[in-house]
Order: sequence, then structure tokens, then C-alpha cells
Amino acid sequence: MPTQKIGLLGGSFNPAHEGHLYISETALRTLGLDEVWWLISPQNPLKSADGTRSFADRMKRAEVLTKNPAIRVSDFEKTHSQTYTADTLVKLQRVYPTHQFVWLMGADNLIQFPKWRHWRDIFDTMPIAVFDRPGYTFKALAGEAARCYADCRIFPGSTGRPILDFAERKAPAWTFVAHTKHKLSSTYIRKYTN
Repeated sequence: MPTQKIGLLGGSFNPAHEGHLYISETALRTLGLDEVWWLISPQNPLKSADGTRSFADRMKRAEVLTKNPAIRVSDFEKTHSQTYTADTLVKLQRVYPTHQFVWLMGADNLIQFPKWRHWRDIFDTMPIAVFDRPGYTFKALAGEAARCYADCRIFPGSTGRPILDFAERKAPAWTFVAHTKHKLSSTYIRKYTN
């Protein structure tokens, strides 16, 4: 079986929304990925369970939202009893040894990345693509994680051309995907639509 290049977008997806789709489709196009997997977290260890919809509801909403066959909704963390991203990524590499993975995250998460358990191990496990979010650009790029791994940043070039071989890069490697400032967020949806 040929090697698959897979983008991994993890999170609570509380709820899944158009912003998740936008990042996923941008990743497919700009990073030369075959698929993007949405890793629905049973419970984000950095967030309170209060106000978090049930895992089944979050899975169902994500499945209804995704129409692109290259975007898959996954219960991997629940079925493999994983809580922390660092552990999930190691487990994924063991279960799918022929796949090449890229961790996908928003600029807002890059800011708080040093709070994640074993965050440096995540950088050392697979390439990371960070997607710009409104209001987070400069803080993310000036934050601890970006500074610590400044020498490992891959730039798409002056023309903004895609980095189609990004999944093949040896970790640590990361890139900042600009012009992906989708305004929708799960927090906004919970606050203004419930």
C-alpha cells in the first residue's frame, strides 16, 4: 500500500464548524495531504467538562458537517484510551507505521502550546502546520514555542507556494500558514448560538 500523507486536527470539536473545514481543506491543498483526520477528544485536559457536549453528540455533528471524503472523523483517542496529544501521536505512528503524519493546529493553540503535556515531544514527533487565526498572529509568532523552534520553521517561499512535501520533512519542522483567518470558533458558537 502506498504511503498516505495524513493531517491530524485534534480538539474537542465542541462543536465542529466551518472553521475546522476551512483549515482542513487548506491543509489538503497547501501541504499535499491525502486526508485530514479529525481526532475528537473525549475530554480536553486543559478545559472544564462543564459545557462540553457528549462525545457522541460531538462525533455526530462532525460527521454531519464533513462532506469532503478526504476529511475523516475519528474516535481514535476514545477507542485507544488516549488523553494527551503527545501520547496520541506516538500511538498513531505505531498503529499506522507506513503513514506520514502532520499535526495541524490554530495559531491560538501555538500560544498555549507550552502548557500542553510534553509539548516539545510533539515538535519532535512529526511536522506541525500552524494556521493563522484572527487576533493571534503576532502573539503566536512571538510566543515561547515559536521562539524555541525558530530554526526549524519552514517558509513557503515569497510566492506563498504550497509545501507539498511537508509531511515528508523530518521533525522538528513547522510552518505558519498565513491567510487562513476564518473568524468562526467553537467558543463563539457556544456563546452566541445556544
